[in-house]
Amino acid sequence: MAEPREKLGYRDLLARANAAIVTLAPDEAAARLAAGDAVFVDIRDPRELEREGQIPGARHAPRGMLEFWIDADSPYHKPWLAEDRLYVFYCASGWRSALAAEVAGQMGLTCASLGGGFTAWKAAGHPVAPRGQSVSASSPS
Repeated sequence: MAEPREKLGYRDLLARANAAIVTLAPDEAAARLAAGDAVFVDIRDPRELEREGQIPGARHAPRGMLEFWIDADSPYHKPWLAEDRLYVFYCASGWRSALAAEVAGQMGLTCASLGGGFTAWKAAGHPVAPRGQSVSASSPS
């Protein structure tokens, strides 16, 4: 039988992730978007995208598929997640994206998380596009 492991709560997981990743403030992220030197990855549920829109030009990668889409050995691999670029992950509040950025970094991507998530992006007055105006997960790789 395996040794008992220390139980971690979500706060522990977030603290660990935030210590290991780069977090961009909304204005820093907007500058990266304007410069075109980063791929923005929305990991929210499709219903959130439909309801609230997304960052213009963002790609969608459902959080539950992220590891499979990143790994080139996976039958679900998406080539756009293998480019030598900065990937800026975001969700509603920055929690899921912090965890996603930590995992993506362990898998070899250069990445960051949008601090405060899409909520902070909107509060800072940055642009929002309806889902249909951004590249979606169903688009060709």
